Amino acid sequence: QVQLVESGGGLVQAGGSLRLSCAASGRSLSNYAMGWFRQAPGKERAFVATISRSGRDTYGADFVNGRFTISRDNAKNTVYLQMNSVKPEDTAVYYCAGRQGLLGGITVTDYNYWGQGTQVTVSS
Repeated sequence: QVQLVESGGGLVQAGGSLRLSCAASGRSLSNYAMGWFRQAPGKERAFVATISRSGRDTYGADFVNGRFTISRDNAKNTVYLQMNSVKPEDTAVYYCAGRQGLLGGITVTDYNYWGQGTQVTVSS
């Protein structure tokens, strides 16, 4: 069973950048398609982006609009979310998630494994 730990969150000004990391342990990350989700206070957890097991295929939510990039380094057992041009509405707890299989999904129920989350706060 894989364990996931996010890091890299923090306070950033609007227009700035942040890179989140999700480190896996227990199993090789190369067995899992991965995703990033976020949850703002009072809102449901929402899909951000997903990447296939190999890293060849990625897909992002509409609001990402080219600002965020998901990537992975299977040799380092780590998945990343590069966040550029951040906005106050990007403020949320960001979670990484994994599922066994070639491709990821866009709903919470598509994933079996979750990290504890990392807080991202964007100031205006």
